[in-house]
Order: sequence, then structure tokens, then C-alpha cells
Amino acid sequence: MKQLFIFSLALCLAAAAIAGEIETASPTPAPRFTISGWIDGGITFNPDTPRDNQNFGRLFDDRANEPLLNQAVINFERVLAAQPGEFDWGFKAQFMFGSDARYIHSLGLLDSVMKTSLYQPDIVEAYVSLHLSLLTERGVDVKLGKWVTLEGAETIDPRTNVFYSHTYIFNFGIPFNHTGALFTVHTTNWLDLMAGVTRGVNTSVEDNNDSPAFDGGVGLNLNEGKLVVSASTHIGPETPNNNSALRYLNDITVTWKIRDKLTSITDMNYARDDLANADGFGVAQYFTYAITDKVTAKIRGEIWRDDKGFFVAQFADPHDPVRALDGEATIDPRTIGGGRTTYGALTVGLDIKPAVPKPLTGLTIRPELRVDHSLNGTRSFNDSKDQTLFTAAVDAIITF
Repeated sequence: MKQLFIFSLALCLAAAAIAGEIETASPTPAPRFTISGWIDGGITFNPDTPRDNQNFGRLFDDRANEPLLNQAVINFERVLAAQPGEFDWGFKAQFMFGSDARYIHSLGLLDSVMKTSLYQPDIVEAYVSLHLSLLTERGVDVKLGKWVTLEGAETIDPRTNVFYSHTYIFNFGIPFNHTGALFTVHTTNWLDLMAGVTRGVNTSVEDNNDSPAFDGGVGLNLNEGKLVVSASTHIGPETPNNNSALRYLNDITVTWKIRDKLTSITDMNYARDDLANADGFGVAQYFTYAITDKVTAKIRGEIWRDDKGFFVAQFADPHDPVRALDGEATIDPRTIGGGRTTYGALTVGLDIKPAVPKPLTGLTIRPELRVDHSLNGTRSFNDSKDQTLFTAAVDAIITF
């Protein structure tokens, strides 16, 4: 493990140096091909020190009082620079090593490598993108391969997230990734339509039921980008060895720049599994305020209902998330669900961005305080004893 961590860190630093050379060699225009990446690590303090070492209902920050190397990521990308009436192409290949990889594996792709370790490798995205002059003046984009989900206000990439900890919506209400083909029609400068076919939720080389699924949505960019709305859905059979019962994962995210320094993000979610006759639904609301160009204050509140206790869980063994996805029995008795629960959560924190030397491009330190509470009296937290979970966390993201 120590050798793998050193290798991953060395690879990241080497890529940072290369990226710095590319940027220096051609500062204008920006290079189409880039090598970039980040390292994210943090710790979540739980004063109740549960015996199972788990912060229930969390995934990326699931370990209580234990420092984590969440992600060491290298990203190779040629971005699309589409022009009306012209063909263009691009690609993206993103490699991760860290504790977060346990949860984002797609079946058949590095999902059994180092499966007993907390730290695992993963290929987060690997796709080719094409811009075609079809249907509209602005054309059509095609994505072929593996990509992260369209859904939700939060992403696997920590640089785009407001907080270190994630919502119940992110953890249990949306997919992490898909493999297949996705088409985006740029109908106007403010409306995009997306539709595609995937192998399912978190499946790639292998599928747990060999059935395709639909992935698509609508994107609105209004008021010169001050109001952005994304509505997306994924519909298909997701139960292992069952190719008929559908699971519906739906999300609407609204980002509103109220003032130059004040931004609102609203994330609304509904999940439905027909076989289990289970529904999960809720809303998360964020506000961020830029105190200075280096410090941002933020707050997030969420309510999410798991009406049959089907969606929310904790996974104690590093390979249990993949076992559950593939229909195998989980092996750690601390891998449990939370029962029929309505979860409430409130999180406050800061973004602090001190200056960094080249070839690094940024450093973000994110302290936060969070309280989770069962609003209907169940005891899901801290060894299934408490209605409330309090945590204090901090992480740091180094980018290059």
C-alpha cells in the first residue's frame, strides 16, 4: 500500500510538471490537449467514536476519525472546440487512486483490483467525443465510452463540490457513471437536449442483468448564465439478474447567481425501484457567499426520505459496494441499512484558497460542521444507537 501511494503521488507530481510545461509552451491560445489532476484528502471527526468506525449514510467520508487519501487523479483530455458547421473531436481519460474508488467502480472495470484494500484504482471516465454538424445550426455532440452521470448538484470531482461531505441525494439517489452512447443536441444558445443508451447504473465491461437503459435530460442556460437548470433521468432495469423491473433515477438542479457574491443551488431528487416497491425523494438547498476572493462561506440543508429502507446504507468492507451492485452477498456484518427513515442534514463551512507556487494551480481547504438527524425517530447512526450524528471535517484539494 505504501509503495502504491508513493507511486501515485509521484505520477501526479510528474503530470503536474508536464502540465506546467505545456501551459508555458503555448499560453495563448489555450492548448486543446491538457494533462491535469488533483489530490484530495481529509478527515471526518465523530465525537461519538462508533465501534464500527462508520459515519452512517456517508460514502466518501464514511470512516470515523480516520484520515483518508480520497483521490489522486490524473486527467488527460482534448476538449471539444466546436464551431457551427464544422466537425470536431475530443477525448477524456481519467485515472483515480484512493479511498473514493471503492464506491464508483463500474462492473468489470478494475472492480476487483485491490478489493480488500481501502485504497483502490479506478478509471473514472474514458470516452471519445464528436461534434457533428447535424439537425441544428449549433450541431450535435456525441459521447462514446464511459462518463460520469448527468444528474445532481454534486459530482465525483471534488473541485466542483461545495462541501467535502456529500448529500443523501448524491450518495443514494443518483448514479455515479454510465457506459454507452450519449447525444446532445444544441438546439439554441440556451437549450440543450440529451438522450442516450447505457448499460445501466455503474456498469461497463459487465452488466448485472444484461439490459440497456435510457439516459437523458434537458439543459437550460438563461439570463446570460445567471440561471442554469438541468433536468435529467436514468430509466432501466438495475436489479441483479432481473431484466424487467425498472429503476427510475430523476434529478433537477437549479443554479441561480442571485448576486455577484451570492449563489443559490437547489437539487431536487426522486428515485423509484419497481421490484422493491421503494421510493426515495428529497431536496437539498445550498447558499454560498464569497466573503473575499480567497474565502467563501456556505450552508447546505437537506431532507431525504427512504420510505422502505431500500436506498441508504453503510458499507464496511471495501468490496461490499461492488458485491451489492453485482448481486452477491455482502460479507461484513457492519454493512447495514438504515430502515424506513426520513433524513435531515445541515452543513456549514468555508472554502479557503491560499496562493500556491507553480506548477500547482490551486489549493482549497474546506472545513465543515455537519449534523444529521432522523426526523421520524429511527436510530440509524453510531452503531444503530442514535437518532443524531454530529461530525466535524476538513479536507484539502491540491490541483495542478
